[in-house]
Amino acid sequence: MNAPARSLSDPVRFVKGVGPAREALLARLGIRSAGDLLFLFPVRYEDRRNLAPLSSLQGGETVSVSARVAAFERRKSPRKGLSVITALISDGRTMARAVWFNRLGLEKVLLPGVRVLFYGRVDVRGGAVQLTNPDFEVLDEDGDEEQSLAIVPVYPTTAGLSQKALRRMTRSALDDFLPALGEYLPDDIRSRLGLPGVAGSVRELHFPQSRETWKAARRRLAFDEFFLLQAGLAVRRSLAGETASPAPSLPPGRLVEECLEKRLPFTLTDGQKKAVEDIFADMARTVPMNRLLQGDVGSGKTVVALLALLAAMDGGCQGAFLAPTEILARQHYLRLAPMIEALGGRCALLTGSLPAREKNEIQEGLESGKISVAIGTHALLSEKTAFARMGIAIVDEQHRFGVLQKHAFRSKGGSPHVLVMTATPIPRTLTLTVYGDLAVSVISELPPGRKPVETRAVPPKKIPGLLSFLEERMKTGERVYWICPLIEESETLDLAAAEARFTELRERFSAFGAGLLHGRLPNGEKETVMDGFQRGDISLLVSTTVVEVGVDVPEATIMVVEDAVRFGLSQLHQLRGRVGRGTGESWCFLICAPSAPEARERIGAFCATSDGFAIAEADLRLRGPGEVCGVRQSGVTDFRVADLIKDRDILETARKEAFGLVAKDPGLESYPELKDRLYAVLGRSLNLVETA
Repeated sequence: MNAPARSLSDPVRFVKGVGPAREALLARLGIRSAGDLLFLFPVRYEDRRNLAPLSSLQGGETVSVSARVAAFERRKSPRKGLSVITALISDGRTMARAVWFNRLGLEKVLLPGVRVLFYGRVDVRGGAVQLTNPDFEVLDEDGDEEQSLAIVPVYPTTAGLSQKALRRMTRSALDDFLPALGEYLPDDIRSRLGLPGVAGSVRELHFPQSRETWKAARRRLAFDEFFLLQAGLAVRRSLAGETASPAPSLPPGRLVEECLEKRLPFTLTDGQKKAVEDIFADMARTVPMNRLLQGDVGSGKTVVALLALLAAMDGGCQGAFLAPTEILARQHYLRLAPMIEALGGRCALLTGSLPAREKNEIQEGLESGKISVAIGTHALLSEKTAFARMGIAIVDEQHRFGVLQKHAFRSKGGSPHVLVMTATPIPRTLTLTVYGDLAVSVISELPPGRKPVETRAVPPKKIPGLLSFLEERMKTGERVYWICPLIEESETLDLAAAEARFTELRERFSAFGAGLLHGRLPNGEKETVMDGFQRGDISLLVSTTVVEVGVDVPEATIMVVEDAVRFGLSQLHQLRGRVGRGTGESWCFLICAPSAPEARERIGAFCATSDGFAIAEADLRLRGPGEVCGVRQSGVTDFRVADLIKDRDILETARKEAFGLVAKDPGLESYPELKDRLYAVLGRSLNLVETA
């Protein structure tokens, strides 16, 4: 009777050497199937190929040693609960010691006279060399030790699961289950790029034969990770185009023309012009637009959004503008409503804090079509909010919203065009992975006349001097942000709290007016404080990061960030972008005393440039993809092999190949193996991207 066929989806307990106890331990590592174990790759390797004679050992090195056990001893250490195991070992010329701590059962294995291959760190104790906690393998008396001298993988593990056990289980999985991993990459792609087979590459990454073969295997598997994700994004984009209802064709008309020629007090930058062209081209089609607009802080994305809204109005449709906070929604409203209404439209602000009567009136106006544009928060997504004919939905600071929220507009009135915007510069590699199914427009330059913000790190001991500087600037009518990471004092975190700092600064600067802003304040109080800051009744605004996005006060020229090392670079860049929005000099002061080398590097990188994309690249390099712009790693950036920084060229190639293949065969009908692998890895839904 034939044994049942092996499958990568088989539970990991089917792997030889995996019992119930080890199955539970593997689950801690996220290993539940045989395939999961095959793709648990080493974090590093130990090169054990070169033997060192005992006579040559020196403290601090890590070596392989072949020796016999001459004697064995276990004793209790004076330290409570610590047992010391010592083996006296000899290679026939020299004696040395191998020492372990609290290891059970060694006396049953390391019997006097047996041949052992040791690998470990050399220490010097009392003038004598010893191997401390070495790994070891007992050799057959007539066996060839050369077979055990190899490049040995070191895996991520958990308490109770040894490296030896993991290696044995992995070898069993490779022998029994690897044949189930058939080749899924099209032959022409493999041939054109010179990629080795997938099964051999998996084996090689676990147990490399040489550096060259390992590099080739790693390149293949990094390519696969990028290729499968990009193919999934391409398929999803294709499916979205096929299944979506036709969007209204909305080419720009009279309102857009009048705005550009008569209403705007400035000329668009080249980046703005290109973004507008891209958006207008999309909106003129009946395939729903799905575009990401990236622009650094202050680059003028709001004007581009205004023109998109006017194009929708030109076509007799409505527009919705979704913002993540009421402060930001209100600011967009105050900026856009005058222009929209001057051109004959009607604009409304819809937020959760509005009185029920006002909210109902606005919702009735949207449903009847009397209101042209609604700007608001999550209230726009309420079941009670319906549109007569939505033409475009704009989502600002899109990384604050989830996928379902962004797509909720699809149920609000036909099939609108969707434009998502972010002021968080995103490295190209992340853009291709996280937003790879969106068309992307980038505004890279700032409007003319903007001066760079002078940025300095200030140690806490120099705060008195900083306060004196702030006082002099406020005497001239300038305004100051003071950002703290917490709202109130914490017993566990030694961070400045906004409320405590506000009490201090309010007393010091009582002549200038001080205000406190944080997320726990009632919406009415937030508005009162922000209005006071914008009017100049308040010159100093102590706040949490609630002001991180969107707040625009041209008279604010100084940004102070307390405990700056606690913030990511992209977040610091957002905060710095709240100043320098006028034509005068502006400053950003980072209060910190970074002691860790990484923290010093981050702060130094931030002070050295105002280029948001350069900062985003540094943030990606220093913190990793999961923390940049709030991307959840699962399924998107949590690669087992590929590296978004080191493997940019592989990502570009994989994207080109994947999108080219899907363009020729959107359903991958000619590539059943690839299709099966794609859905096995990414899921049937192809819901690949989720943002926090």
